[in-house]
Amino acid sequence: MVDNGADIIDIGGESTRPGSDFISKDEELQRIVPVIQEIRNQDSEILISIDTYKSDVAEIALDLGADIVNDISGLTFDQNMSTFLSGKDIPIIIMHINGKPKTMQNNPIYNDLLGDITNFFKKQIIFAEMKGILRNNIILDPGIGFGKNLKHNITLLKNISIFHSLGLPIMLGLSRKRF
Repeated sequence: MVDNGADIIDIGGESTRPGSDFISKDEELQRIVPVIQEIRNQDSEILISIDTYKSDVAEIALDLGADIVNDISGLTFDQNMSTFLSGKDIPIIIMHINGKPKTMQNNPIYNDLLGDITNFFKKQIIFAEMKGILRNNIILDPGIGFGKNLKHNITLLKNISIFHSLGLPIMLGLSRKRF
């Protein structure tokens, strides 16, 4: 991946595809620890993102050399995540998800897709800052495919610039999406 120009490698040990089940912290760690260690043995400069919503997993991954926390729950599944990140100079990706991976694709409904996601981001930015997460470390991800149907995903892509008004970097995860 590095040889092919990757700037960041996102490592996740728990599938969050539609219909997936949660796994234990121990199982997630068994999957990610050797991968992070091997990447760090091969390349000390590449940025590593840990894709987890579990604060315990994030802490161990960062200790092993990960640089970024990518939380699909936007700091909502594990109340300890924001406390753990408080005061640390660590980038955090706050993603929007409608529901939980197991059921998120079961007829996702929004009153106002763009407004609902914008309001979620505003709320989570305030929450993160109140918890001691530095604003300049926040990256926003509207969560393509996470509790969104085809129409929702296309609407997000066509209107992604609406999130520029929040003044933070925007990330899109589009790998292997069915739409």
